[in-house]
Order: sequence, then structure tokens, then C-alpha cells
Amino acid sequence: MRALFSQLLDLLYPPKCVFCRRLLRPEEHDVCARCAHELEPIPAPLRRGQFYTECYAVYPYEGVVAESLRRFKFSGQSQYAASFGRMLAPLLRTAPFEVLSWVPVSAKRRRSRGYDQTELLAHAVAKELELPCTQTLQKIRHNPAQSSQRDAAARRANVLGAYRAVSPERFAGRSVLLIDDILTTGATLSECSRVLLTQTCADLPADRFFPDLDRLPNWRCTDTGPLQEDGGHSFRYLTYENDAPLPL
Repeated sequence: MRALFSQLLDLLYPPKCVFCRRLLRPEEHDVCARCAHELEPIPAPLRRGQFYTECYAVYPYEGVVAESLRRFKFSGQSQYAASFGRMLAPLLRTAPFEVLSWVPVSAKRRRSRGYDQTELLAHAVAKELELPCTQTLQKIRHNPAQSSQRDAAARRANVLGAYRAVSPERFAGRSVLLIDDILTTGATLSECSRVLLTQTCADLPADRFFPDLDRLPNWRCTDTGPLQEDGGHSFRYLTYENDAPLPL
């Protein structure tokens, strides 16, 4: 019955390439042969960053890929999540993580779009990997879009304090894989990773961050920012690096 329903849907709404929107041939799935040939995948893992050790991406954010992601985010094409999940999942099958989660949008953006595209993408990846998907973060501040920020420093400042961990005791001491739709400077990913690492220390004096983070395997503090105040809490923006080698 499910197969018959799927065939009827294909007759009414012929499947199209998620990138160029050409009609797919029967032997094609998600992406047409032309796009599959022309698009150059990104080698994985991509890079390290502040508070995270590895990053995976499928394609550069340009051309038809950028247009497709904008339709996914802003034009109601939520069904793209399944296709993107099937593209991303193979890169993550051997990735070292214990908890699969996502970078959430604000409640205001979710209401305006009708969905959280990164949550949909994370659940699509989890389905492909046959793993549970766990919420680890909540966006508590509706900030301007990162794309509107002029440089990397402005992007870092824009997301500072925008997230909080959700029930961090559930994943304390475990490696978390965060799914997001677009990576540019890595500011959002770095801030979310920082929150996951330090949230359990949020009410401690700033100098108490050091022993808690330094106990993590292979992590070392390489830079200490100035003492800052936000919402009655004191904190320092720290730069940590991981000395563990990346897999070949």
C-alpha cells in the first residue's frame, strides 16, 4: 500500500532534483546526473574550530547548492530535509560521536517559517543512521541573521549568549554531533559547542571554568579573553584546542 501511494504521489508531483529542479529520471534519486557530475564534494572532515574538533559538509555553499538551501530555509521546501539527510548521513557513519543533535532556530523564526529546518535535517540524518535524535540546545535570544553580519568578529558577537543547554546532565561527558544547514565562519557552531561544554559551570566564578574544561581528554586552553558580564553572570571567552589527530 505504501509503495502504491508513493507511485501515485510521483505521478501527481514528479520528483525533481533538489538543486537544479529538473525532473528526475526513474534511475535518479534526489539529485540529477548532471548535478551529481558537476558538483564537487567537500573532503571530510573539513576543519577544526573553537570548541569543536571536526566538521563535515557535503558541498560548498554556492551556485545551485546555495539556491537550494535558501529554498529549504525560506521558501517552505521542508521536504528537502530527507534528500539532504541522505547526502549527509554517509559522511557521518564513521564520525566519532555519541549524541546526535542540531543547532536550533529561535522560536520567532520557527513560527515565521512553520518549521525548524535544522531539526528536520537532524531527524533525517538520524533516520538514515538508525539512531535517536536528541535536543541538546535551545535558542533563547532572537538575534539578527548571521548573514547580515559584516565580518567574523561581528558573527561571534551576534551569537554570544543566544543558546542554552537543555538538560545537560543527559549528555555530560559524551561527544555530541551538531547538525546545522550552512557553515561560513563557524561562529554559530563554536558558540553552541562552547555552551555544551560550559553550561554546567554557568553559575560558577569564571576562574572555575579552567579545571572543568581542562579535565576533558586532549583539550588545552590556548587563549583567555577578558572577564565579561551578561545577565548577572561573569564569564570569559576561552579558546580551546584539541590535540587528538584527525582520522585519515
